[in-house]
Amino acid sequence: MSRRPGGARTVDLGPREVRHAHTIQTMISVRRTRTARAGALVAAGALAFAAGCAPADESDDAASDSASSDADCSVEALPLKNAGRLTIGTDAPAYEPWFVDDDPTNGEGFESAVAYAIADRLGFAEDEVDWVTVPFNTSYQPGAKEFDFDINQISITEKRAKAVTFSEPYYRAAQAVVTLEDSEYADVTSLDELSEAKLGAQVGTTSLEAIDQIAPTQQPGVYDDTSKATQALELGQIDALVMDLPSAFYTVAAVLSEPSVIVGQFQPETGETEEFGLLLEKDNPLVTCLDATIDDLSSDGTLDDIEEQWLSQTTGVPELS
Repeated sequence: MSRRPGGARTVDLGPREVRHAHTIQTMISVRRTRTARAGALVAAGALAFAAGCAPADESDDAASDSASSDADCSVEALPLKNAGRLTIGTDAPAYEPWFVDDDPTNGEGFESAVAYAIADRLGFAEDEVDWVTVPFNTSYQPGAKEFDFDINQISITEKRAKAVTFSEPYYRAAQAVVTLEDSEYADVTSLDELSEAKLGAQVGTTSLEAIDQIAPTQQPGVYDDTSKATQALELGQIDALVMDLPSAFYTVAAVLSEPSVIVGQFQPETGETEEFGLLLEKDNPLVTCLDATIDDLSSDGTLDDIEEQWLSQTTGVPELS
């Protein structure tokens, strides 16, 4: 795909943001001729969301497939905030491993790479992508949006889907518990053993909701962002943090100054895997082309390749029963 001179343009990023873009063509190269892997294709075909909850029945799947195949997904036909440009939202600061160097424009980190892979597959050059800052806990509120889609580890939930529209999932994550090495909770093997702990999580996240599953006797600590939550852990204000598994790895490796551990991982009590989706303004028809693009990236192995590059460390963590 042709590239016009210049880096990706940024919009309303904070003063800490680095305003440059590096080429990421090798990371998001179009591999349309690769043979689709059967397992990924079946999984992608089976996933259809009505209000961000259970999979639809076969007739709904067929209707969705038909709509996707009939949609005109050329750049000129896409319903965009700004004609000919793709506007993507995420929070600031933008944390690893989802983004690198607090710079969503550089194509590094899992979600930055996914965003540019989607943009590339839709037909946008790197310098036709704009980023805007959107606080996490306001992204899924009702109303008009300043972006075409937001990518920010936003879990697909039925409650949120009443106010916004979600794409098909681009990642499936577990919840994890992080504590300090010398904590009395460092060696627990079950959620029940955390019932007496003072737990904490970021406001508005499914991690905070997941604390209800643990049913602690103490009210959880609620924090505006991950930085404040990790600070509370180091200051002894809470015993452990609950966060998604990839973020837990980065927190232990690069954020906490005190020796720390990932106690274990767990899935929501519904038995359903937590899934991250692109967030759009409610009923935005752009979701049809985004779903088709995610299916394409899944079936040809691109999403797996990006996950392997940026999230490969998220294996081998014990399950908390």
